[in-house]
Amino acid sequence: MTDTKTKVTLVGTVLAKPGTEFIYEGEVPGCGTCKVKKACNNLQKGRKYRIVTVRSTHHECEVHFNGATAVEVTEAPITLLISPEMAIINSKIKPELSCNKHNCRSYDLCRPDGVVEGEKYIVVDVLGNASDICEKGKSLKLVEIKPA
Repeated sequence: MTDTKTKVTLVGTVLAKPGTEFIYEGEVPGCGTCKVKKACNNLQKGRKYRIVTVRSTHHECEVHFNGATAVEVTEAPITLLISPEMAIINSKIKPELSCNKHNCRSYDLCRPDGVVEGEKYIVVDVLGNASDICEKGKSLKLVEIKPA
């Protein structure tokens, strides 16, 4: 994998467990007057994160049941289907999110949560062939990516 920079943020105490992955969706209306809302809302909207460490700091919170807890997160890898010519470790790619077959069994791998359309990503691992997965009959590779 690429670098493992961590960032401190706040998440709901119920979710604060190492290994938990989530997509940051942005500030919610209940955050309006909270004195620590900047600490909760310091991630990039639409990105996928993984909790690596739970800290002892706890805050009362109107949004989260049982309050919010400080955690260290890293950007989590995303599993994605791409064309074989793009599946080169350490290469920068701009995922093509053109598939619109919503009822395809592989739709979530062609358009995974956490990929922001138009942004560049780095291929961190090639997991293998996936030619039997695409209903359009395309030859594809299963890879893990992280934001560039």
